[in-house]
Amino acid sequence: MEPRLKSRLRVAAEIRRCDAAGIAAAVVRRGDPDAGAVLVKVNRFAAGCRVYAGGYGPDGRRVWRSGTGPDPVPEAAADAYVERERERDPDLWVVEIDDPHARYEPEAGAA
Repeated sequence: MEPRLKSRLRVAAEIRRCDAAGIAAAVVRRGDPDAGAVLVKVNRFAAGCRVYAGGYGPDGRRVWRSGTGPDPVPEAAADAYVERERERDPDLWVVEIDDPHARYEPEAGAA
């Protein structure tokens, strides 16, 4: 099993990666700095939204899973998913990314 990176560092890395690519990203909710779960909402505007949840696969490697399913959803559905997760987990981090040109993809192994 890989060592677990603190949540605040995972979030900072995603923000830096977006900044380097010229993609607008912001932390909209701060959770537990060490062990909070991380959601990334990617808004592609007319093409819909996806919400990725960071976690660990069966082999212990970090992965991103699409919490909203395999296809983009309307922003209201993405926001509803994020809100349900926030109600269940007070330690949750939420990052929002505005990506109308579909350049952002979560890095494999970077959850």
